[in-house]
Order: sequence, then structure tokens, then C-alpha cells
Amino acid sequence: MRGSQGRIRPLTVHHLNQLLLVCSLVLLVAVAAVRISSRSGLPSLLVYLGIGVAMGQDGVGGIHFDNAELTQVIGYAALVVILAEGGLGTKWKEIEPVMPAATALALAGVAVSVGVTATGAHYLIGLEWRQALIIGAVVSSTDAAAVFSVLRKIPLPTRVKGTLEAESGFNDAPVVILVVSLSTAGPVDPWYVLLGVILLELAIGAAIGLAVGWLGSLGLRHVALPASGLYPIAVMAIAVVAYAAGALAHGSGFLAVYLAAMVMGNARL
Repeated sequence: MRGSQGRIRPLTVHHLNQLLLVCSLVLLVAVAAVRISSRSGLPSLLVYLGIGVAMGQDGVGGIHFDNAELTQVIGYAALVVILAEGGLGTKWKEIEPVMPAATALALAGVAVSVGVTATGAHYLIGLEWRQALIIGAVVSSTDAAAVFSVLRKIPLPTRVKGTLEAESGFNDAPVVILVVSLSTAGPVDPWYVLLGVILLELAIGAAIGLAVGWLGSLGLRHVALPASGLYPIAVMAIAVVAYAAGALAHGSGFLAVYLAAMVMGNARL
């Protein structure tokens, strides 16, 4: 921790206990928010946003947070969990007939959304094209957490539900690649090079995700764990392995974790 003079102060046991107390209270509030969300019919995401606003520097909590690196780590970890949970609940028989449509929406649909938003940001607000494209990429993807939550409460035709569910699981991958590519220092690659990079990373992520999911399902079938509570932990660990392996192979880790979880969710473990 930093003092008023900018010097590093050691994290004492007292400070650690305070941190644990605050984290535990926040976790309990988040768990209670799920119940509030289910009874009110609102997506839990809106409740969590409200909790964050209340805890922030302009709310009653007064917590000041401006660590961009930690925000990225927490955001990536949360997205891995969201995609893993969504993949585990996705039924292959529902999305198999709509895979071409879902893939087209996740790629061409995202491209159209980025282009429209970036054009508006450039001509209406006056941003440079690079900044406008970053904004367009950030807001172009469907929120997977909200879609997965809403689709399980609202009865929709199977084909529509499968298309929306698969598209929301797929579209985070190309968007993250696009945002990272546009945010790096130096000149941006030509559009055709950027498109090739996106397709290559998606192919690598898909291959790794399917392989990890198949191997994980095979392993869980042949390993007799001593407690049933260990199986959810093992499944989550396999999903994280899929993300890490995909990212280390310069592929899309988010597509890998979604496909790996979907394979395990449909494996009748």
C-alpha cells in the first residue's frame, strides 16, 4: 500500500483482515443480488452494475479504483467464467442447425456494427478513425452474461434461441482481437492483414477448445473423484486450461473456453 508520501507501506494483518471483510460482504451482496434479480425479472447484470455504482467513488462506498491493469485481469477472468458457464448450458442440438447464421452474425454482424458506430463517432463527434474504430469495437459485441441470463427466462423458438445463444458466445472472440490490435502502439495493419489475423486466431482457438473439451470429457469419465463437489472445480479448471492454451498459442482463448465448455456440457458426464 502507498502512503501519503508515495512510499510503499507493508500490508499488515489488520489491513488484510479489513480487505477480507470487505470482499466477503461484497460477495454476500452479490449472491443476494441473484435472488433479487430472479424475483424481479431483471438481468442480474443490471443489479451488479447498480452495486458497483453504489460502491464507487461517487456512491456511498466511496471506493476509488483506477488500476487499468487489474481491471483487465479481472475482466478477462470474469469473461472466462461467463463463457464457460454459457458453454456448459448450451445444447448442441439447438445450435447445430443455426451454426452458419450464428457464425455470420458473430463475424459479419460485428463488422457492420463496428463500421456504423465508428462512422458516427468520426463524423458526428470528430474522433480520429482509429479511436472511432476502438469505440465501435468495444460496443459491438453482445453481452454474453445478459443474453445467457435472459434466454433462460424468456420462452423463444428453439431456432431463435440457439442463434442468439451461439452468437453471444462467439462474438466476444473477434471483438477482443480487434480491440487489442487497434489499441497497440504503432501503425495499424491493413484491413486484409487484420482480417487474416482474426480468422487465424479464431481457427487456432476453435481447434484448441474442441481438443481440450474432448480430452477433458474423456478424462472426467475415467477418473473417479472422491467427492461430487470436485467435479465442478475440475470442469472449471479444464475451461481455464482451454483459455490459457488458446491464448499462449496466439489464438482466441475466449473462443477456446466457450467451445471446450460446450463440448463438456454435451458429453453427458
